[in-house]
Amino acid sequence: MHLHPLVYRIKRAVDAAATPLYRLRGSRPWTVGYHTTKQRAIEVALETGAVSVGKELPPLFGMALDERVVEYAWVFGHLRRAGTVGRLLDAGSIFNHDYLLNRAPLKGSDLTIMTLAPEKHCFWHDGISYVFGDLRDSYFKDGAFDTIVCISTIEHVGLDNTLLYTADRERDERDERGFIAAAREFRRIIKPGGVCYISFPYGERRNLGWYQVFDGAMVEQIVEAYAPSAHSIEYFGYSAKGWRRALAAEVAHAVPFDVHSGTGKGDDRAASSRAIACLRLVA
Repeated sequence: MHLHPLVYRIKRAVDAAATPLYRLRGSRPWTVGYHTTKQRAIEVALETGAVSVGKELPPLFGMALDERVVEYAWVFGHLRRAGTVGRLLDAGSIFNHDYLLNRAPLKGSDLTIMTLAPEKHCFWHDGISYVFGDLRDSYFKDGAFDTIVCISTIEHVGLDNTLLYTADRERDERDERGFIAAAREFRRIIKPGGVCYISFPYGERRNLGWYQVFDGAMVEQIVEAYAPSAHSIEYFGYSAKGWRRALAAEVAHAVPFDVHSGTGKGDDRAASSRAIACLRLVA
């Protein structure tokens, strides 16, 4: 359901006004004030280049915040390094926020956002193209894009997407291998030499119904399905001291906090994943 712009602004204003109370209450994830706090942290991370290749994260980075604070800074860092994004596909609608779309290299780019169903708030008036469909079987022609970004989306493909993303009961699925089909589809629709960026929860393998946590074997399956000419993988882990770079072995048994079921909650104030993997795949 579309959210009226005025309602959207009011919700944001209420959350922003609650940030002092949010801090006084111990900065508990997903309470009122959390979204504003996270947005501000992401903006600082983007402006300072906090997540750069070969660079350690700042001390206490992203404490009590979910993985977006790392993922956005990670992918923006790579996109800026690349210099040009060309025709860009946001596979999962992760960029559908004004504070991201108004920043280089997204601002003024040839951007298409693909997701299952219309967003509550969108930016078509800024020239953003929106397409709705299944990432396993898109409408795009071969080699349609220069760059594909799929941030914290591939772990939802083929599972129950009716909890948050669509009311279509046909999207209540049990296809645990859907992520493989999505990786193959990304390879089909990207130009030779194009770059695909994918991130997802990493650690102890588990299926939470609405998303999966990927282990090392599943990471290998993504790479095999995409068949890149070159690739790199970066891992990040969360603790009570915030996010840090990690080796795969260090976060191999990480367990997420599922805010919807309450499982995995701990005293480290983890907001969601406790580890993520970030892939850069060259076609």
